Amino acid sequence: MPRTEAFEAYYEEYETWFETHSKLYEAEIKTIQKLLLPFEHGVEIGIGSGRFALPLGIKTGVEPSGKMAKIAQSKGIEVIEGVAEKLPLKDERYDFVLMVTTICFVDDALQSLKEIYRILKPGGFVIIGFVDRHSELGKLYEKNRRESRFYKEATFFSAKEVIGLLEKSGFEEISSCQTLFGKTLEDVKTDIKEGHDEGAFVAIRGVKESSSRKG
Repeated sequence: MPRTEAFEAYYEEYETWFETHSKLYEAEIKTIQKLLLPFEHGVEIGIGSGRFALPLGIKTGVEPSGKMAKIAQSKGIEVIEGVAEKLPLKDERYDFVLMVTTICFVDDALQSLKEIYRILKPGGFVIIGFVDRHSELGKLYEKNRRESRFYKEATFFSAKEVIGLLEKSGFEEISSCQTLFGKTLEDVKTDIKEGHDEGAFVAIRGVKESSSRKG
C-alpha cells in the first residue's frame, strides 16, 4: 500500500517546508541538475506537488496521493494516479525518469526501479534523489523519524544500497552528486560535490543500455 496518509493530511505543511528551507531546496535542485543529460520526454515517479518536476522541465508525473496530485495539476502538470511498483505507463516511453525521496516510501524499492527501467527508452536515464542514511543529517532523521509526520513510515537507504539496487535493475554508468553537509538543518552547508557518503542529500544517475550496445 502506498504510504500517502501523512501527505494527504499535512500537504500544506509539506509545501511550507520548501518555503522555509528554500536554500536547501535550491541546493537539491542544483545537485540533480548536475547529473541531467539532454532529454525530450521526462516523467517523475512520486511527483508530489511538482516541486522538483517543474524547475527540471518535467511536465508529467505519477502520484498516489490525491491531495498532492491536485497541487501539481494546478501548476499545469499532467498527473497519472499510480504507484512505483506497478507504473501505469507503456514500455520504453521516456528518456528521463526522476524519483526524489520517493524511494523512501515505496513498499518494494527493487521492483520500483525495475519498473523505471521498463518505461525508459534504450539509452535513457534515471536520477534518484534521497536522504542518505549514512550521512550526519541522515542519521538524525532516522533516529527521530518516529516523531516526524512525513518520515515516520520512511525506509532510509545508503548511497551504496541505492547503487546496488540500480545495478540489480540493469542500470549502468552510475554517477552521483551530493549536498547538505552538516549535523543539523541549522548548520548545514549547501556546497555541491561529486560522489556520495558525505552529504545528506544524494542524487544518483543510472543509464539504461542502448540497443546499439546490446547488438
